[in-house]
Amino acid sequence: MSDAFAPFSISRLPRIEFGSGAVDRLPAIAASYGSRVLLVTGERSFVESAAAGRLFAQFQQLGLGWQRLPVSGEPSPEFVDDSVAALRGTTWDCVVGIGGGSALDAAKAVAGLLRPGNSVLDHLEGVGPELPYRGPATPFIAVPTTAGTGSEATRNAVLTAPGGFKKSFRDERLVAEWAIVDPDLLATCPPALIAADGLDAFTQLLEAFVATRANPLTDALARSGIMAARDSLLALHREQSATARAQMAHASLCSGICLAQTGLGAVHGLASPLGAFFPIPHGVVCGTLVASATACNIAALEAREPDNPALPKYAEIGRRFAMQKGLNGRDARRFLIDTLRRWESELELPRLSAYGIGEDDLPRIVAASRGGSMKSNPIVLSDDELRQILVSRLQQR
Repeated sequence: MSDAFAPFSISRLPRIEFGSGAVDRLPAIAASYGSRVLLVTGERSFVESAAAGRLFAQFQQLGLGWQRLPVSGEPSPEFVDDSVAALRGTTWDCVVGIGGGSALDAAKAVAGLLRPGNSVLDHLEGVGPELPYRGPATPFIAVPTTAGTGSEATRNAVLTAPGGFKKSFRDERLVAEWAIVDPDLLATCPPALIAADGLDAFTQLLEAFVATRANPLTDALARSGIMAARDSLLALHREQSATARAQMAHASLCSGICLAQTGLGAVHGLASPLGAFFPIPHGVVCGTLVASATACNIAALEAREPDNPALPKYAEIGRRFAMQKGLNGRDARRFLIDTLRRWESELELPRLSAYGIGEDDLPRIVAASRGGSMKSNPIVLSDDELRQILVSRLQQR
């Protein structure tokens, strides 16, 4: 059997509605589950938007009752447990998450535990007893308002205990029943958020493309998403446009689908302890590390595993970025790294030092980085290599 068609599996995906105005279909979809809706959102940005006013009016017209659960910052296990305990006295027909990755992850975890009623700590990877999740989950509808995490298409909810850990509650039954992706909802995103979230999506696409569990279907989606990000991220950062919003929404959705199937890599391996130990947004971690981690992976592969299939994949993306089909592999990979360095500069990604991270912190970050994401990196990196990735993004002296 050809390697191109080696065995692979694709896990459950949501039903997807994509396009301008897609959010207007949300009330009817929610009503198909019943009359009581738990609406999980960020603190203010969506509820103060014109889209929220239209949505609430449509809810009323359909006779839907709803309660809003606001999420401030990245959700913690305590937030999930407290929310479930407070909400279990009411029967909820569905949970709707509207917002960025934090709101969607919170909604996903709450939806998973409203009916069972137990603590999320029972199921977190690497924390507590890691009991099997029995379900059932309350039907969950995901509506992203940023283009970054791809949480609308994944089976895990990332929860953070500040200063302690950043871990996933993961099960296929947590996957959204519907992902409603309306690029118009990105119109109010400020440039700094577009940069961080957009590079999170790009990082997920690139890491999934070269991951050890990549397969032909995820490769096709990753290519599509990478090219969409290539054509739109800088443009959307400079100026809002319907075309750029649609391309980045597509890139983010593809990134979520891909990572759920393939796993990720070194950037996300390092992002877990960085986000747990320091108040650094996840998108900023990805954006500030992706160029250095890509350069480190490529150097390690060229030196130790020159026949690794990830090398021609990195070269393929370099050629697509350079728009030069005949570029040799080594030069194409260098072009990719140079492009990511340029994005890092143009998008004004802060260094790790801006969040109080110094050289003395690096050993514990590296020691805590060997979790799930690192396991699908295309090559095993040494502690020193991981440290050098971090050192490259500390404050220049």
